[in-house]
Amino acid sequence: MPRLTSAAAAATHPVMETIQSKAVRGRVADAPSGHWVYRLLPRRLWPYAQLARWDRPIGWWLLLWPCWWSAALAAVAYARPGEPLSTLLPSPWHIALFLAGAVAMRGAGCTYNDIVDEDIDGKVERTRSRPLPSGQVTRRQAWTFLFLQALVGLAVLLQFNDFAVLLGVASLAVVAIYPFMKRITNWPQFVLGLAFSWGALMGWAAVFADIDAPAILLYIGSILWVIGYDTIYAHQDKEDDAIVGVRSTARLFGENTKSWLAGLYGGALMLFALAFAAAEAPLPALAGLVAAGAHMARQIAVLDIDDPDQCLRLFKSNGVVGWLVFVGLLGGGVWQALKPLV
Repeated sequence: MPRLTSAAAAATHPVMETIQSKAVRGRVADAPSGHWVYRLLPRRLWPYAQLARWDRPIGWWLLLWPCWWSAALAAVAYARPGEPLSTLLPSPWHIALFLAGAVAMRGAGCTYNDIVDEDIDGKVERTRSRPLPSGQVTRRQAWTFLFLQALVGLAVLLQFNDFAVLLGVASLAVVAIYPFMKRITNWPQFVLGLAFSWGALMGWAAVFADIDAPAILLYIGSILWVIGYDTIYAHQDKEDDAIVGVRSTARLFGENTKSWLAGLYGGALMLFALAFAAAEAPLPALAGLVAAGAHMARQIAVLDIDDPDQCLRLFKSNGVVGWLVFVGLLGGGVWQALKPLV
């Protein structure tokens, strides 16, 4: 039987017709209202902004945090009291590079994921109005846009030392296989963790041109954190996922999700603390971990896995976790610089 085009599918499916009409107006069903993408960009560019998720910045923030944590940890690692503050804070150049790289590569990753998942997205209520399944862009246009974003990411990567460049290139293998994992394993969130936590290695490598124990501990801890927050995110789609055969830790954990989150988040915090200790980070840096732990505990306490809107809010709140850990490390650097004066 020939495959229906998006337009034909819409004409034969009333729900799809409604979603398609929204897509024609240029909006994705769960896109945020009032975002700058829809105020400033020409309508013809909206589908590309949606492919890259420019209207949903939480994704690149979550990709960015391990990079910034690692850069900040490298700056305070093995520091002596009284060192100049400029050496105890992460390089502003590296901070800017990681920001640009996170936006570009998160956009490229989302575009690639949408290309691979076009058929699945067309069967899930929340995603069937995305640019590819709704027919707003062709696969060729999506691949071209992916290539352009990857070029930006490459330009950013080439600003680092050779070791960091090779390390960054190695991450592409994980990124390439991730979209397929939901079809073959109940743990696609683990593979996402491998990809989204790669920055925990990159920030350290950008400073030391090597990977040492603190970076490895930070990386493993970040993987646990990613599995936790993406499990919360996946609870939004668990019913549709069950129908189309998409696997996830949300479906695997089910009613035991809170217990799993306690273990995942607790393990992440423990590994972060061990990373700080291995790097001999200033003790005040732990204050950020304590605050982050309190925030994680609240997520678990209030979570209702059957409330998709709340799951999305709690998922997004992990951006606060990122800030708390990062600011704690910055505070540790300031404290170390001022220690002889206290």
